[in-house]
Amino acid sequence: MDAFHFTLHQDEKAYLKQLVRSRIEDRLAGRAGVTPEPPTDRLREQFGAFVTLTLHGRLRGCIGHIVGDRPLYQTVGDMAEAAAFEDPRFPPLTEREFQQLSIEISILSPLTACPDPALVTVGRHGLFVHRGGHSGLLLPQVPVEWHWNREQFLDQTCIKAGLEPGCWRLPGTTLFWFEAEVF
Repeated sequence: MDAFHFTLHQDEKAYLKQLVRSRIEDRLAGRAGVTPEPPTDRLREQFGAFVTLTLHGRLRGCIGHIVGDRPLYQTVGDMAEAAAFEDPRFPPLTEREFQQLSIEISILSPLTACPDPALVTVGRHGLFVHRGGHSGLLLPQVPVEWHWNREQFLDQTCIKAGLEPGCWRLPGTTLFWFEAEVF
């Protein structure tokens, strides 16, 4: 897999971060959010993205769209609302929590089949595993945060999918990898 060379300028990153905040703030206020036009054509390109919300260093919501099938700025805005209000692991975000929220945005490269799990590099690759009716995804920053090695990362991706650790070794399991621009 060639390195993912997607980069954004500071003004583009600032636009996306402000977009996340305004979409969440509008929803909290009961307003229909209006998404301002992005400052560059780069933000109209089609990429998958995740929005991760943390509160005092702890996960508070994380939702993404892995397929790049619509403009990046639209995906990020929609994932902001989903992470704040639709992550099934958490109750909807409150106004009080919003004031202390930290935001992380991950722009995903296209997913491709991983030719060999031994090639997975912790901190560089994200993983998506699929087996039967189960699938799970972990972003590249997750194994770094948890200090996992490659095998632990592969196993934890299986667990995230509701499968047994080591399922990535079994016939019938499909493993995809991707990279991400995270800010």
